[in-house]
Amino acid sequence: MSYKRIFVIVADSLGVGASKDAVKYGDEGTNTLKHLSYSKKDFSIPTLEKLGIGNLTDVNNVKAVNDPIASFGKMEELSVGKDTLTGHWELMGLEVLTPFPSFTDTGFPQELIDKIEEESERKVVGNISASGTEIIKELGEEHIKEGNIIVYTSADSVLQIAAHEEVVPLDELYRICEFARRITIENKEWMVGRIIARPFVGNNKDDFVRTVNRKDFALKPFDKTVLDHLKKNGNDVIAIGKINDIFNGEGITEFSKTKSNHDGMMQTIETTKRDFNGLCFVNLVDFDAKFGHRRNALGYAESLEEFDQDLALLLPYIKDEDLLIICADHGNDPTHIGTDHTRENVPLLVYNPNLQAKDLGLRKTFADVAATIAENFNVKMPQIGKNIF
Repeated sequence: MSYKRIFVIVADSLGVGASKDAVKYGDEGTNTLKHLSYSKKDFSIPTLEKLGIGNLTDVNNVKAVNDPIASFGKMEELSVGKDTLTGHWELMGLEVLTPFPSFTDTGFPQELIDKIEEESERKVVGNISASGTEIIKELGEEHIKEGNIIVYTSADSVLQIAAHEEVVPLDELYRICEFARRITIENKEWMVGRIIARPFVGNNKDDFVRTVNRKDFALKPFDKTVLDHLKKNGNDVIAIGKINDIFNGEGITEFSKTKSNHDGMMQTIETTKRDFNGLCFVNLVDFDAKFGHRRNALGYAESLEEFDQDLALLLPYIKDEDLLIICADHGNDPTHIGTDHTRENVPLLVYNPNLQAKDLGLRKTFADVAATIAENFNVKMPQIGKNIF
């Protein structure tokens, strides 16, 4: 049958075991879901258990069930790399053949920093790989005093610029980021996946806090995705969370930001109450940003428990004409070395109240999600991927 509405929820970084090529990335033995679950003795995700997540990997206190209410499987990434853009773009039908550059170990080239300083007329400080909250604690007071800007990166392919909103007004910060985006596109060696404006407020290192005025300047997808084909066909494409940023607005008909995973789930539930025809595409970033990168296994476990409770609230709103797909974009094992993403297979849970659940096996690409969506709405199929059904 065909569905009027499809909901895709990306549990950002919830990997379920090392991919077959994980050794190339130094990620052999990783398993985000398994390892976070054992950080909490009383770990409990009963809704996901009923959906069949325990059939995918060993999970503390979660059983493999014979009669799950969802079809279940795993997907391996066809594209190179293990970052956010790569994973999401493949989910929507694109194979990324060249990894986006990262500057985790070296910082950005001095030539790039010089250009940012010249354009902004402000000195750059930082230029290291760092936690965003920690670097504003370290350099924020100097920034307020001197009026410089804080540039840093992470294990991702990102260039982030942090500034106090009263020192560098938002319009100016966004303009600097737009310039950084333009020059990093012009030089392929600098072409990071995202430039991120990271405004913050506060009086000193003890009370600095990042604001909701973050803004991402992502690369435009190099080809049309299923989102573009849906929009062209007159379907709704509703983006919740950072989806709009990841696709640089391409193929999106409306979008909203989120304050937390819980907020994202509440927005998703509200969206189920609307009459639309198309896709609701959701990213829950807290798993990755707050817990995976910070190697906080217990926090990750507690966050997944919260998601499970929110999922229990969502399921009754998934009607006969709806399809719910829960997946991820990469791993981020909080027990692994470093702070980088991990090259892992990702979960695939597919739910409809009337769907006969089955084992979907190991899918050869994330793009099976795109192919399923495309065939359902009778739009152009991606060059990779097969319908899940």
